[in-house]
Amino acid sequence: MHAIMWILATILIYFAALMGISRLTQRRATNETFFRADRRSPWYMVAFGMVGASISGVTFVSVPGMVLSSQMTYLQVCLGFIVGYLAVAFVLLPVYYRLNLTSIYTYLGQRLGRQSYKTGSWFFLLSKMVGAAVKFYVVCIILQQFVLDAMGIPFAVTVVVMVALIWLYTHRGGVRTLVYTDTFQTLCLFSALLLIIYMVMRQMNFSLAEVVSAIAGDERSRIFVMDDWASPHNFWKQFLSGAFIVVVMTGLDQDMMQKNLTCRTLREAQKDMCSYGVAFVPANLLFLSLGVLLAQLFESQGVALPAKGDELLPMFVGQSGMLVAVLFTIGIVAASFSSADSALTSLTTSFCVDICNRPADERLRKRAHLVICLLFVVFILLFDAVNSKSLIDAIYTIVSYTYGPLLGLFAFGLFTRRRVCDRLVPLVCIASPFICYAVDILSQSLWGYRFGYELLMLNGLLTFAGLWFTSRRELGR
Repeated sequence: MHAIMWILATILIYFAALMGISRLTQRRATNETFFRADRRSPWYMVAFGMVGASISGVTFVSVPGMVLSSQMTYLQVCLGFIVGYLAVAFVLLPVYYRLNLTSIYTYLGQRLGRQSYKTGSWFFLLSKMVGAAVKFYVVCIILQQFVLDAMGIPFAVTVVVMVALIWLYTHRGGVRTLVYTDTFQTLCLFSALLLIIYMVMRQMNFSLAEVVSAIAGDERSRIFVMDDWASPHNFWKQFLSGAFIVVVMTGLDQDMMQKNLTCRTLREAQKDMCSYGVAFVPANLLFLSLGVLLAQLFESQGVALPAKGDELLPMFVGQSGMLVAVLFTIGIVAASFSSADSALTSLTTSFCVDICNRPADERLRKRAHLVICLLFVVFILLFDAVNSKSLIDAIYTIVSYTYGPLLGLFAFGLFTRRRVCDRLVPLVCIASPFICYAVDILSQSLWGYRFGYELLMLNGLLTFAGLWFTSRRELGR
């Protein structure tokens, strides 16, 4: 019970710090402040904060455990991320800044038409709400099991309080507040990660040089798979998929782009994008290195490794005492809140700007932000009521399909001059994920080939093809 009280005190101090930052950044806040931070954000703070915002609480738990099933091959995806961030910086950002966009989906309305605009916006709203809620639900469950069950606090109370805290520090300052809170949360996240790695090193009696040697010599540290084209971990599959994942899930996602659009100039936004794009390789290398060290530690103790990689880090936390538990709590709270708060803010922005077309209505923005937070709570509690991991995984898989149509819509707008048949666009975008799913099932049945990350590229290609065959002559002819 003593350890639980320390963990709870740490969480309270953490939130007190967030509220302090919020108060400093909410002064004289307007809708322009909430949506675009008055376009005054320092690019280096945006870049640093975005690293943490891109790492969810689920990632904090899952990535170390990846080494048990796929070694360090995830770094191939991270190398592809760099190419993707360069594409976002030098292809998409110039378009967004030239058009002075608040919501990136406004581009679809200007280039393709009203139905295309609304389709892209609704795809974002639904997928982001469900996807962010699933991630936050998993984190809430972990905190509930580690800390709050022992205190007799119901899960529903946990969820309501945590979402209410996010609303408290974002409801006025919006994205301007997030630029500063994300910087603080990223600092907490990586401080906790490095200290946990240090605690593992100490238990193994390793120096820094011995740690590097132990990781490099472990078979789980293999990064590149060049010899098996059928493997889902093949380098070119993962590298190209990583590039497309970034283009879609960053460059075409209002959540990830909103803070990048708060920089003073396009050049600063490009420096921000390139900086944190490169940072993903060393960041994920740290998480994967922790996984290798944990596997070695358990093997040296004669402890069986968990069947599921997600259980690797929690298993270490459970046997390592109060300090590690506190560090784990800080890391997972920082990771989960820096992704959830930006998701809720971007959902509010998209609803006000894209769906209601009332970006200047401050009363609407405040009400929308509150309602979206309440919906977030409802989704999380529904997932808890279902209480089926297989269904949660299925929902998360379905959500991952919805980014393909966004890729197809933006690619068609940027790289062709053809006119879409605007009224058919919703049908094309809805049909593409279903066709993509059918192709995946058929491929497994006929050839035993299961699509991995490359499914996103196929989904986008199907949407692009559907738009092409239903489009008319080129613009300007």
